Amino acid sequence: MKTPHFYAVIIGSEILNGRREDKHFIYTRDKLLKRGHTLFSSFIVKDDAPLLRSIFSMIKNDPDAVMFSFGGIGSTPDDLTRQIASEIFSNGKLEPHADFTRHIIERFGEAAFPHRIQMAYLPKNAGLLHNVINNMSGFYLEDRYFFMPGFPEMSHPMVEEALKKFYPKGNLIYRKTLVAHTSENTLIHVMERLDECVEFSSLPMMNNGNPTVEISVASIDPNICENSFMTFVNELEEKSIFYVIQ
Repeated sequence: MKTPHFYAVIIGSEILNGRREDKHFIYTRDKLLKRGHTLFSSFIVKDDAPLLRSIFSMIKNDPDAVMFSFGGIGSTPDDLTRQIASEIFSNGKLEPHADFTRHIIERFGEAAFPHRIQMAYLPKNAGLLHNVINNMSGFYLEDRYFFMPGFPEMSHPMVEEALKKFYPKGNLIYRKTLVAHTSENTLIHVMERLDECVEFSSLPMMNNGNPTVEISVASIDPNICENSFMTFVNELEEKSIFYVIQ
């Protein structure tokens, strides 16, 4: 794997129908940024088996994918994630995880059966993510697909655990940004000359009815970042267009 492509899959019909607010996207984004990583993509999806299979399959097809999946690993009929994770990332079967089984029985005794114990049935070769609230674990596969409860107080420490163990630090990224008092159309020919390795964004805005555009370039190489940025600066100065470096 080169630069990891981090995906967040946030599962819950209750988020989409307004019964709950999502708290996972911002948390995951910011935790990644603090370690020098960025989110590659994020999805909020309902508890729907064909949809989950499609999303998980798409992510699996990315050889650089790292996924944080939130929700759907409980023991009720609408908890679909464990089975679908096994179908897409493993052999399609669920088997009792010895340690997780023991944790559930220690906590609930006879009340672990017949339903709660189902949470310990995981895809083959699953590792556990510690639940700091009640020891009802999340799990992971291949050191890069992480499955956690929907409750933020349980899942967010698991994100921290996974990042600390497997993805402690990303590349230092150098970024330069300016706002130019012109439309982005003026600078498209400059954008087209940028090297493919440069992370680039153009955000058009209006300022008192006048077009402006925020140009941002970034790279793990400071020289590439600087040279790419200067292509915009030189173009703006040549055309006497006012700009402000952020």
